[in-house]
Amino acid sequence: MSKPLNTNQTPNRIVSTDQVPTSLVSKNAKIRMNIILLVVLGLYIFSSVMTESSVLRFNSKFFLDVWNMVVQLFPPNWSYAGVVVDKLLETIKMALIATSIAGILCIPFSLLAASNIVQNKFLYNFIKMFLNIMRTIPELILAVVFVGLFGIGVFGGILALIIFSLGILAKLISETIEAIDMNPLEAIRASGGNTLQVIWYAVVPQVLPQFVSFTLYVFEINVRASVVLGFVGAGGIGLILQQQLNFLSYQNVSTIIVITFIVVVIIDYISNKLRGRLV
Repeated sequence: MSKPLNTNQTPNRIVSTDQVPTSLVSKNAKIRMNIILLVVLGLYIFSSVMTESSVLRFNSKFFLDVWNMVVQLFPPNWSYAGVVVDKLLETIKMALIATSIAGILCIPFSLLAASNIVQNKFLYNFIKMFLNIMRTIPELILAVVFVGLFGIGVFGGILALIIFSLGILAKLISETIEAIDMNPLEAIRASGGNTLQVIWYAVVPQVLPQFVSFTLYVFEINVRASVVLGFVGAGGIGLILQQQLNFLSYQNVSTIIVITFIVVVIIDYISNKLRGRLV
């Protein structure tokens, strides 16, 4: 039986004011954080020195050059807009074709890269590694390779965008498949359904909204990426942008930038609205 607590009893041990913590962070934690900050700061300084990317380069001459370029960009040459619109439509077509083909091709890869669908560990790991390799190759490098193989034009750019999009879509969709509810799959399997029936009736209804959403997102990325691909001869609006920069036709360059910006903003707005309704 425990003794009753005497409320009039004074505590035997008086805590010294030196033992009262003055901070929520311990001394060792502060030392550790300071060391980490010093290491990070040292890495930044080392990288800045090695790459000659010091903030001191933003001097008065830099801002004067920026101002001179801005003055040369305005006003845009709107008589050049017809050429820009044609090439911009070509860019959108490149992105549309590449995204559509990649969206179809990613379906089997996504299923094979989902651990809850594929029971064969060797096949699962092989597909995962293959997709990882595809994602590590930048689309610009792919465009350079395909332009070298097929010549200057949109075909090389489309192939580069297909591989680039396939790597992204397959990863996103496979992770979505791995997170679905497994009860419908097990119910269909228990009732004698084969693999195709499981995929069609249990997997597709659960991942279809995310699949459309991710495809629209990749289409947005491809529109922006295809602008850069033109710099290596893969067609699209980037091709004429590089030409006008080489000719120092800054008013034509500003026309390309303004029209491209407006179109990309419109595509992003429509895509975001559609994805918001789907997810």
